Amino acid sequence: MANWSDPRTSAAPYATSGTRTDAYDAGLRSYMLSVYNYMLSGVLLTAIIALVVSQTSLIEYLFTVQQTSRGATLGPSMLGWVVMLSPLAIVLVMSFGQARLSTSTLQMLFWAYAGLLGASLSTIFLQYSGTSIAQVFFGTAAGFGALSLYGYTTKKDLSGFGTFLIMGLVGLIVASIVNLFLQSGVMSLVISVLGVLIFAGLTAYDTQKIKSMYAYVGGTDMQGKAVIMGALTLYLDFINMFLFLLRLFGSARD
Repeated sequence: MANWSDPRTSAAPYATSGTRTDAYDAGLRSYMLSVYNYMLSGVLLTAIIALVVSQTSLIEYLFTVQQTSRGATLGPSMLGWVVMLSPLAIVLVMSFGQARLSTSTLQMLFWAYAGLLGASLSTIFLQYSGTSIAQVFFGTAAGFGALSLYGYTTKKDLSGFGTFLIMGLVGLIVASIVNLFLQSGVMSLVISVLGVLIFAGLTAYDTQKIKSMYAYVGGTDMQGKAVIMGALTLYLDFINMFLFLLRLFGSARD
């Protein structure tokens, strides 16, 4: 999830006035629709680039066959490392530099992030069958849609729940790093299960947070930036939930 403050922790113009007009509701719907459009476009761009790279000679420039104690595996080349690490650099720039960056620059970085991540994820088409990838993708889409709808419509404040999830996410990252050295199958399974649960919860939490943000940015110069950052947050929730589900239910390619 992107690094931006939770708007529910301080007062907002609409929150303090207690008024909700038709114009406000229409603006909110337009704002959320823009967020989802960007998010879905980013996911589709990632999927298309991942498929194209996996089916062409481009993948040979990014990944090479390497022999390990567990047998042959695909490892990143020097260019592959650049492509894999670039998305991390981009998301950090977007998260910490959003106040200084223009809306158009954030848009460009968002598309660059989605494209580079697609190239990084191209190996999943070599590891898993196309059928299982499609099944997990559409299953993720259905689950994401239901969870995001819940986050948008619920009257319950999820901010406290979000704090717990973020703590869980930090623990998940630490456990994943540790398991890089341990290579434990059981630990990998536990990490995948927890990953699905954490990002499922974050989907609802982040949707509510993005909705709440409109009370601050609606009709201002910040609205365009908020749309991009909101789309990035939901994009990350979707992609991570998809990858953890694929590890659990994906079928190995023959």
